[in-house]
Amino acid sequence: MSNLTLRNGPDGDSVGDSFWQQVGGRATFEKLVREFYRGVADDDLLRPMYPEEDLEGAIQRLIGFLEQYWGGPTTYSQERGHPRLRMRHLPFHVDAAARDRWLLHMRRAVDALELPPLYEEQLWTYLDRAAQAMVNTP
Repeated sequence: MSNLTLRNGPDGDSVGDSFWQQVGGRATFEKLVREFYRGVADDDLLRPMYPEEDLEGAIQRLIGFLEQYWGGPTTYSQERGHPRLRMRHLPFHVDAAARDRWLLHMRRAVDALELPPLYEEQLWTYLDRAAQAMVNTP
């Protein structure tokens, strides 16, 4: 299954049902991200990577990014430009331990969604691959 999204123009709405729509739209991605950050909030390894006093900015950025990636609104790029995930994560020390901790919290968040297996597998495969790609320190 692909995450290809056909759109009506470069910043247009998706044509047909996107993955984003199929799994419940914004409510699903907001639940995913808020559950993920509940774990990060008390994590001694990951929390220092988020300089804001409160995590709301990071929450909104991740919701926006994931929504756009999975065929939802393109607000993320309209507000922040190209995602450039590797570049945006370069200032942070992301080693295997940080990756594994990120995946631990994200796994719990994905499980909390209770998605049908096909959707859960597609979402998890992407998140795991993205986490692997962010490692920038041996």
